[in-house]
Amino acid sequence: MTILESARLQEEKRVSSVELTRQSLAAIARWNPSFNAFLTVMEEAALAKARAMDAERAAGKVRSPLHGVPVAVKDVFCTKGVRTTCGSLLFKDHVPAHDAAVVERLEAAGAVIVGKTGMHELAYGVTSNNPHFGAVRNPWDPQRIPGGSSGGSGAAVASGMVAMAMGSDTGGSIRIPAAYCGTVGIKPTTGRVSRYGVMPLDFTLDHMGPLTQTVRDAAVCLQVLAGYDPRDDSSSREPVPAYMPPEDHSLAGVRIGVPENFYFDRVDPEVATAVQRCITQAQSLGARIVAVRVPDIAALNAVGRVILLAEASAALSPYLADRSRFGSDVLALFDQGRLLAATDYVNAQRLRRIFQAEFAKVWKQADCLITPCAPVVAPLIGQTEVDVGGGKEDTRLASTRMVRGINVLGLPALAVPCGLSSGRLPMSAQIIGPPFGEALLFRAGAAIEQPLAWVG
Repeated sequence: MTILESARLQEEKRVSSVELTRQSLAAIARWNPSFNAFLTVMEEAALAKARAMDAERAAGKVRSPLHGVPVAVKDVFCTKGVRTTCGSLLFKDHVPAHDAAVVERLEAAGAVIVGKTGMHELAYGVTSNNPHFGAVRNPWDPQRIPGGSSGGSGAAVASGMVAMAMGSDTGGSIRIPAAYCGTVGIKPTTGRVSRYGVMPLDFTLDHMGPLTQTVRDAAVCLQVLAGYDPRDDSSSREPVPAYMPPEDHSLAGVRIGVPENFYFDRVDPEVATAVQRCITQAQSLGARIVAVRVPDIAALNAVGRVILLAEASAALSPYLADRSRFGSDVLALFDQGRLLAATDYVNAQRLRRIFQAEFAKVWKQADCLITPCAPVVAPLIGQTEVDVGGGKEDTRLASTRMVRGINVLGLPALAVPCGLSSGRLPMSAQIIGPPFGEALLFRAGAAIEQPLAWVG
């Protein structure tokens, strides 16, 4: 059930928040043993909040469309009095004394937080195959990864345990799980959603956003989450517009750019065909399709890798002396980061500004871009290489190839499902926009999305 469906049924008095919350908790009890999507379930607190939301509704107070709706947050968001592990042994007993800004906003909007979702260790990977808390599994095929690092959030939404789960995105960690699990995921513009109270992987690439079942649900959530927060030094004062897209799905007058270079190279043919169907659908709704050339995305991805390696190693440096507390894949990345020269990091940041200026020119030709979100469907758990474009590619590099550079640029990007492969695995398109262009992304996304009905 979507957020908007839950809101409508409550408004019509056909269901209560307590009933919705019990349904969510029952789904978690049924499916979490199979998918390992949740690290912590907050049953008592959730039911208490649901009862309070029912009482408010009965008194004529409705806070937002999220009022009384069960949701979850990735275990990287601080929750006052509730364990927040970041998927790591370092923080396995960490109980924050405050809430993250995102949690504050969800609570104020009347959402019912039912638990904390599992993730790749320290949010530093794409598989969510966590050596300390167990592998998170993809509901479409439990032998496959859900993506990462927000894998638990993707699995929880795809399987219907909750209508929305929060994720964080440093190099694709919202959009990759959305792509592999068949959900919607929005990585907002840098500064659009506060990072306060989020356990950081780095200093300049992190973004916070929701994974949902539909584009309209994502718009509802960002409406609640967006806004200035003085506690986050990257937070923007840019006014927050109305995000809900129109009902008519018209894209008349919208220039949609289709990159001629990079984004359709080395892509599974089924994925490329599915994304092309989205482009055709957009054109049929009035969009003007424009072929564009984008800056060197392979070089941009390399810049992103250097920045993340250096910043992550710096952020976690106080903990790196005890190597026994890290999984081997994450530890290897920290070791690589510590070997980087300071000049490499400085030059990467210089190139970042150059790429941002070059990419700004793209918006003179197009209002947004459509690309594949992931070049392949979800790989198997433990699969280190994927077959794509007639050759083999490292699973991590392939999974991040379409998405990492957008974090470097700070642009908004929306992952939308665009069908199932012949093996009945989700495929996904990515819509990229100019800074603070989320409203247009939601408009385009609502017009082309193909919501997937998972049946357990």
